[in-house]
Amino acid sequence: MRSHHVSRVVSAEPEVVYDFASNVDNLSQWAAGLSRSDVIRDGDVLIVESPMGQVRVRFVDRNSFGILDHDVTLPSGTVVTNPVRVLAHPDGAEIVFTIRQLDLDDDEFARDIATVAADLDRLAAIVERRRPGSAPG
Repeated sequence: MRSHHVSRVVSAEPEVVYDFASNVDNLSQWAAGLSRSDVIRDGDVLIVESPMGQVRVRFVDRNSFGILDHDVTLPSGTVVTNPVRVLAHPDGAEIVFTIRQLDLDDDEFARDIATVAADLDRLAAIVERRRPGSAPG
């Protein structure tokens, strides 16, 4: 099984990136590969409409380490663990998302990588527009 790390540098403090990305109410704004609409909460599990159908998502608890790992239970019942980190970077923050090939063929894996890259680009753009002192977006 192959893994691929997708990362984006964000011109904002790591805490700002983490706070925005870890707020599940913001998922549909930036994580189109996961959530197409607002989330429904079922205890500590989120139910979301995704491009894959309705999925269940469980994030790790909020933490001071910038860890946004989450398990996604697909409609098939398969659970996919997604390691995600927000790290300090000389230009602000870097968010790193690890994608694992699992049962995907090479084309599906490439599409997954492209989707995550677009999601991280969207996250960076949103956070950079919202940071203090930036021009209104």
